Amino acid sequence: MAVEVNPTTESKIYIQLFGGFQLIVDGKVISESISHKRQLQNLMAYLIVFRNKTISQEAIINALWPDGCSGSPKNALKNLVYRLRNLLNAYDIPYAKELVAFQQGAYRWNNKLPSEVDTEKFEQLKKMAQNSKLSEDLRVKSYLEAISLYRGDFLPVLCYEEWVVPLVNYYRSSYLKCVHEASALLLKLKQYDSVVSICEQAVIVDPLDEGIHRYLIFSLVKLGKQQKALEHYRYVRDLFYRELGVKPSKAMRDLYSEIAKSVQSVETDLDIIKRDLDEKNIVDGAFYCDYEVFKNMYQLEIRAASRIGHSVFLCLLTVTDKSGNLPKKEWLVPAMTELLETIRTSLRKGDVISKFSSSQYVLMLPTLSYENGKMVMGRICRRFYANSRFRGLKLSTDLRPLEAIV
Repeated sequence: MAVEVNPTTESKIYIQLFGGFQLIVDGKVISESISHKRQLQNLMAYLIVFRNKTISQEAIINALWPDGCSGSPKNALKNLVYRLRNLLNAYDIPYAKELVAFQQGAYRWNNKLPSEVDTEKFEQLKKMAQNSKLSEDLRVKSYLEAISLYRGDFLPVLCYEEWVVPLVNYYRSSYLKCVHEASALLLKLKQYDSVVSICEQAVIVDPLDEGIHRYLIFSLVKLGKQQKALEHYRYVRDLFYRELGVKPSKAMRDLYSEIAKSVQSVETDLDIIKRDLDEKNIVDGAFYCDYEVFKNMYQLEIRAASRIGHSVFLCLLTVTDKSGNLPKKEWLVPAMTELLETIRTSLRKGDVISKFSSSQYVLMLPTLSYENGKMVMGRICRRFYANSRFRGLKLSTDLRPLEAIV
């Protein structure tokens, strides 16, 4: 029988599902007692998440035991509910056993008890923020409050449960959409500090969301923090090359050009400029750069080759599996990291390397004969295959001379 609760009661139940599971009843953190009892936590979380729906015992059983339950599933569920009620009762809360009610042949969270759930509050605020009929100030306030509730992924301790996975993806997507929409509105209102604040948190959740990086970089420029904007652009550029094997989009590169134009300082001391141009933390071996820089150096090199008559060779190194297909990420990422180090230590300081795709490096080798180029490629392959981890992979090379500009 469900407890009758006066709507004006001061009893308060707070439930956190973002970034971790927490149940606080009248100021007492109850969830700590079940932090190491996975099925009790699973049951309580499931009942809370679907507290506004009628869920049959069969649905609960399928969620808690997706691979089947030995013995009687209903008795197993009944026993789990019994254990949960006893655990809650140990906190000396008069209505503790009534938190989980049995109504119409099914267990459910007792909605007669005043409860606040962060995911429900998030949805309410998101809906309000997306209402274009409201004032921009109220919408911004709602967006920021909704975003602040997202302390991390939905139920991370239960993230591998089948019923949790789609909700993790849904809430993460909803959060990122709120950041995009809030950032656009904040830029319109010229509240650049707030854009930086929410975007710095969002890129931790999804480092590969280029749109959020653009909002962040643009706002840093507007705040006069050009150097920080440039540093973040370079971080994003390297991240996308490393993780996706792609260069930043045209929109991102155009933003980089705007950053460069926005730098207002003028330096007249040539010694200072020279120190800034000098390579810092010089490493032995070839020079590694992003592909945009490589293309510019390529143009300079073939001009020089035509002027003084020396040879320049271009080489492409490609990592595949034995069938010639792109390897799985868990193999490709360490292989490309190892290959880069092998290339650097096998070449001279005057040679240039860049990442062309997720599985390819392109090299520029000046003042080298074709025979010496083949010998260098052979040395790189031998050193790469010497690492037993990569013997299941194939390293292909293609070497050809550059045509000088006439």
